[in-house]
Amino acid sequence: MDITGLAAKLERLDPRVAAAAERLATAIPAVRARLELRYERLLAGMEASVKPYRGETASFTRLPTHGLASDEVLATVEGLAARERPRWRDGLASGAVYHGGDDHLAFLNRVYAATSQLNPLHADLWPSGVKFEAEIVAMTAAMLGGDAPGGQVVGTVTSGGTESILLAMKAYRDRARARPLGRGRVTRPVVVAPTTAHVAFDKAAQYFGIGLVRVPVGPGYRADVAAMRRAVTGNTVALVGSAPSFPHGVVDPIEELAAVAAERKIGFHTDACLGGFVLPWARRLGHDVPAFDFAVPGVTSMSADPHKFGYAAKGASVVLYRGAELRSHQYFTATEWPGGLYFSPTMAGSRPGALSAACWAAMVATGEDGYLEATGRVLATGAAIRDGVAAIPGLRVLGDPLWVVAFASDTVDIYRVLERMTGRGWSLNGLHRPAAVHLCVTLRHTQPGVAERFLADLRASVAEVAAEPPGQGGAAPVYGLAATLPFRGVVGDLLKKYIDLLYRP
Repeated sequence: MDITGLAAKLERLDPRVAAAAERLATAIPAVRARLELRYERLLAGMEASVKPYRGETASFTRLPTHGLASDEVLATVEGLAARERPRWRDGLASGAVYHGGDDHLAFLNRVYAATSQLNPLHADLWPSGVKFEAEIVAMTAAMLGGDAPGGQVVGTVTSGGTESILLAMKAYRDRARARPLGRGRVTRPVVVAPTTAHVAFDKAAQYFGIGLVRVPVGPGYRADVAAMRRAVTGNTVALVGSAPSFPHGVVDPIEELAAVAAERKIGFHTDACLGGFVLPWARRLGHDVPAFDFAVPGVTSMSADPHKFGYAAKGASVVLYRGAELRSHQYFTATEWPGGLYFSPTMAGSRPGALSAACWAAMVATGEDGYLEATGRVLATGAAIRDGVAAIPGLRVLGDPLWVVAFASDTVDIYRVLERMTGRGWSLNGLHRPAAVHLCVTLRHTQPGVAERFLADLRASVAEVAAEPPGQGGAAPVYGLAATLPFRGVVGDLLKKYIDLLYRP
């Protein structure tokens, strides 16, 4: 019912309430129009930052009549890459590039070049792809408690953490639908997740028609076990926990959450996309890492990303299951198509097998000793940055992170601080609910002087914002602006318009 209709209905109950609703109905269109105008101005201001090469390089909206010389094409591509390299190479980006060393990149590029035609869809032509992917899964499973009692851990290689999460949620949905009537069949499956779980769970819910219940987190930004338990119903097919969560870098109480799932005989997914290749080594280095993997009996699936702290090329993740039966619900098969028998383990049909080859190469070249050494450097830098941020007057660190350091403020506008940091060359992540900023520490930040520069720039940015009159300064970024606006549909429209902008030549 629209607000005008509501006003008419309320008039019979209380004329004062009806009058207030009428005033609200009159005000909403004007407010919405002002917001949309503000969005348009914001998008116009952002266009230059995402389209910096206009007028500097040739732009193609149609195929050239005659193909360009390969040297000319290479010169363009290499020139653009050279312009973009300094920010991530020098450690100014949160996450994004997790290794970035020249020798490592050259090694991965050589592997990719040697396998650029490899397509796992055609296992008969490229059995090497079968080898690479099976061993990636096996190595990742062994690292994440796959040797623990309770069933063989199996999985597949995917294109990224989002696809891994999508496939796991599809598997839970389809398993619940396939059960015999009266023996656990669920026709309207629901997944229960903390508010801090990755947004890919929302994407899975939207794509696959799964209900998603988001439960507020407890103190320290960890999942609230009691609240999660209360959210479970007869339609719940899985619970979710993060190790760690993307926003605040804290590990949910996986052991307790998985026990709830086991008690209710439903699935439990640990999203370790960010921490799967850090936490096992952090534990071996003596850090206090709570149980989170298949060593926990109730954990039935996991996602972990080699293309993050596994130091593979972008486009490589792993989804793991406790048992082949659950994994089978991820698969697609077709037996009646005139084109022949068809099957696909993941979302894609043809896939870039070179990414799997590069992932396998990164893992076996790094080895346990390499991951231990790299993790030690990342965690030491993360601790230095965490403690340095906590020491800056006006800032407070959220939770007790190891290497993903989120910070907020009760005295200065944290989004204006983010703007100042952006002006100093940093690419950080804006968060909301609560308003905050985070830095995901990678090997790029372990380079000499990078942590010190970050803290010095952050101190200066906070001091500048504190010295300004309230409201002075540039517009808040999209994250900050969206957090303050009441019309979520308008915010969604803004994001869609931004995507449209990205695809505008």
